[in-house]
Amino acid sequence: MSGRTTIHDVAKAAGVSVSTVSKAVNGRYGIADATVTRVLDVVQRLGYESSLVASSMRARRTGVIGVLLADFEPFSAEILKGVGATVHDTAFDLLAYSGSRHRAGEGWERRSLSRLSGTLIDAAIMVTPTVVGTSADIPVVAIDPHTGRADLPTVESDSFGGALTATRHLLELGHRRISFLGGRPDLRSAGLRDAGYRRALADAGIAVDPELIRAGRYELGTTRDSARILLAGPSRPTAVFAANDLSAIAVIEVAHELGLRVPDDLSVIGFDDVPEASRRALPLTTIQQPMRRLGAVAAEMVFELLEGRPVEEMHVTLPTRLVVRATTAPLRPGAE
Repeated sequence: MSGRTTIHDVAKAAGVSVSTVSKAVNGRYGIADATVTRVLDVVQRLGYESSLVASSMRARRTGVIGVLLADFEPFSAEILKGVGATVHDTAFDLLAYSGSRHRAGEGWERRSLSRLSGTLIDAAIMVTPTVVGTSADIPVVAIDPHTGRADLPTVESDSFGGALTATRHLLELGHRRISFLGGRPDLRSAGLRDAGYRRALADAGIAVDPELIRAGRYELGTTRDSARILLAGPSRPTAVFAANDLSAIAVIEVAHELGLRVPDDLSVIGFDDVPEASRRALPLTTIQQPMRRLGAVAAEMVFELLEGRPVEEMHVTLPTRLVVRATTAPLRPGAE
């Protein structure tokens, strides 16, 4: 075969259509595994792979938006719903990909982008990434980004304002020994929630007690260990502000194991308002962040970038609000 190999050459040699070749090379669904193998064998034999991938990147022919997740958990699931609703009426498909930071370590996003960009996806949305610097050749937007410098467009909730509101809610109920159970230290949002907690105490003239601040890291085992240390001691707090809802729920479970009643003996407030927060037998008081809206805004930014337009705002912060339910109550007289 003389001259440059074309996609039509590959299709003829493999005995398939041109669209099937495109789907096979770009990892699209809808064709049999055996067909994919046959096409890729021909691509390799004819030396067509590099030119096809290059043309695919130039033409943005994959038609797929990737969402890169550290893990599939309630926060990420709500983000995906927001992205999905925005992508639904477009010509794009959605690919959710987990390059778990627990398995891959810090920087899993770069490795994941390297695997996916240009051949499987046209653009990416990274959720709670460990890094926000990337040399990817495709548009990338980060949701709830890392603490470092953000060179990418980012979307996040007002974590500082939400934490300020959460802590003030507990203060208004009369609590003074208020504990903070922190989140992932590499996330900017976790640092801002810590700062909001501290500011509320300072505004109320209450000194921060380091013994009342513990790491949860959004990990169940760490959260439960920290909660047990806080609640089993002789000078336990009368209220706990947890940096996310799953941590708050873990605190409540540990409190019950220790014979404490929520909210009579201990008030607990979370952050996120994941679906489970309102469905529990004791619905959780929390700070609601617009998780689906986070995903929708990130998707809108991605489409602007794909169309070659600069995003109007590089760093978008969405408001939060207090949702009072059954896990917070006024401090009992003499309980302090």
